[in-house]
Amino acid sequence: MKTGRRGHAPPVAFPGHRPFYAPPVSGPALPHFDAVPLFRCLNADERELLGPVCRAVAYEKGDEVFREGDEATDLCFVAIGRVKIVKAGPDRDVILGLFGAGEPIGAVALFEGKRFPASAVALEPSTILRVPERDFFATIDAHPEMTRRLLQGLMLRQFEISRRLADLTGPVEKRIARLFLMLARRVGQRAGAGATIPLALSRQEIADMTATTVETAIRVMSRWGKENVVITQPEAFTIPDLRALETLTED
Repeated sequence: MKTGRRGHAPPVAFPGHRPFYAPPVSGPALPHFDAVPLFRCLNADERELLGPVCRAVAYEKGDEVFREGDEATDLCFVAIGRVKIVKAGPDRDVILGLFGAGEPIGAVALFEGKRFPASAVALEPSTILRVPERDFFATIDAHPEMTRRLLQGLMLRQFEISRRLADLTGPVEKRIARLFLMLARRVGQRAGAGATIPLALSRQEIADMTATTVETAIRVMSRWGKENVVITQPEAFTIPDLRALETLTED
């Protein structure tokens, strides 16, 4: 796994905060607010108030957005691209989740005052909206009218979390089918009735992301390959017929 902390990339710091390491490419945050449900509910004046305390930071593929064990000081949202959350293990890294545009990463550690329990790594060139926690809460404390609108954004996020929890219920085959349909929606390249997912995932990673055992993931993926439901390639997955995969999620 590439660390993203390259020799030519100096630490970037907000005044009064410990530095985080990132490529030295950053810009205004306001153009990215519409990508984040939490901020989408803010009106123009409220965005202008919050914009100055946010930065949009660009990362190359393989760069770390944050590292396991780092102190959590910033709210981070994916504005463009995709990020994976990776937990270092004794023998291998484990992918805990994949996140796309609009989704927060590392928020639980920030709100609980803990260090990041896993690393966030860009899967492709990505832009992350970074908001220093202190500055964020200082701004909304000074403008309490923003709180109601931000709560609306949090409600939208809660609906998304509830949907994801539902994706982890039911038979294993349904859960794996939901995973690949989600990946097809987010990163798939459509081709007729099917799609190609340009992402390499091991059977163990599929198992981890669907709360099952690696043996079960191997069995399901092997059968699906023979039945042309999901075909595993060296660096991708091909779904010949999305509708056929969708039928596996139906009751």
